[in-house]
Amino acid sequence: MTTLPIRLLHIADIHIGMENYGRTDPQTGLNGRVMDFLRRLSDAVDYALDHEIDIVIFAGDAYKTRDPNPTFQREFARRMKRLADAGIPVVMLVGNHDLPAVAQRATSIGIFSTLAVPNTFLGNREKLWQITCRRGQPVQVATVPYPLKSGLLTDEESRGKSIAEVDALMQQTLAENIRALAGEARQQPDIPALLTGHFTVQEASTGSERSIMIGRDVAVARSVLADPAWDYVALGHIHKHQSLNGDAHPPVIYSGSIERIDFGEEREPKGWVVATIQRGRADWQFVAHYRRPARPFITIAVDLRGEEGDPTPAVLAAIAQRELTDAVVRVNLRLRAEQETLLQEREVLAALHGAAYFVAGFNKDVERPERQRLGAVSVESLAPRELLARYFEVTEVSPQRSARLLQAAEELMAEPT
Repeated sequence: MTTLPIRLLHIADIHIGMENYGRTDPQTGLNGRVMDFLRRLSDAVDYALDHEIDIVIFAGDAYKTRDPNPTFQREFARRMKRLADAGIPVVMLVGNHDLPAVAQRATSIGIFSTLAVPNTFLGNREKLWQITCRRGQPVQVATVPYPLKSGLLTDEESRGKSIAEVDALMQQTLAENIRALAGEARQQPDIPALLTGHFTVQEASTGSERSIMIGRDVAVARSVLADPAWDYVALGHIHKHQSLNGDAHPPVIYSGSIERIDFGEEREPKGWVVATIQRGRADWQFVAHYRRPARPFITIAVDLRGEEGDPTPAVLAAIAQRELTDAVVRVNLRLRAEQETLLQEREVLAALHGAAYFVAGFNKDVERPERQRLGAVSVESLAPRELLARYFEVTEVSPQRSARLLQAAEELMAEPT
């Protein structure tokens, strides 16, 4: 059976509600950083609508917290509904930030399932879905939400075991469940199959997501995912975009988060992944942005210890060399103790506030000379010559120079004739 290639957009870790390094947006009344994440999500939706995307995989973590306020929920729903209304199926995976604190409560994105919103599929359990894409192409999508102990193990299985033993058992069970989904997908070998999961892969490079982690992590081996039963593996949870299977099939991809949460992600590209998929083949590319780039985070590091006099001009020159428009900025300075009082901080901060969106920090690493100790001796018990000799020894003056200096000192201290 020959079908049209499937155009897939893979996005994850939206984290609506992040407010660090932000101020109130006068047009919306929301924190400006919240608007950053919403604008970036709008950018991805615009891309999908303008580039004939056939299916969207959202690999988890819609919000920063488990209990987002109604405004955040409304804004997320508006954007997802634009995709669904255009006939683009949207698979929404439940991430650790989407889970309720109490098991009996609904997930933060569960309303889509409750209202049976057309073209939306809630991945709140391990399941292989049969989905028809925008242009009629069939596709299989296996959903593996954030793994919870209650979802993987019975009380009897975990009773009496240590935390490490429970984690190892959860890891084993999760791997077995993913292999079972792959076996199910193989039963329809002519239909492309996708796997989407929200968890850590053992070989992945992690980063700032650890600072906002909710829940305990269970890591999966890459070999479990690199199964030819799948034509593309869409992962969420880790914020750094990365490909874990090289050029081999299937691609195992973390799309990464769409916006930076802190300076730990300063140098990481942010965006989403677009893939063209057929049975047994997938070509993909990372898309950094469409109309709206991620907000830049910039560190200005200046070593002033070699400067003479007022170090302020050197700091201002370093600031002027950087393009800081719309950026979250911090400044890290290294300077000598005597330079600290000369630095005109108000002038530097005025230059920063005039150029940047937000000044996150102004840090000074002041080099203060350590006092040299003269050893475990009583200073009062030493004669002047002995005291001077001990000083030369502690400060590592060469023996030849020390002898000359001591001779000169003796001549100065000698009684006049």
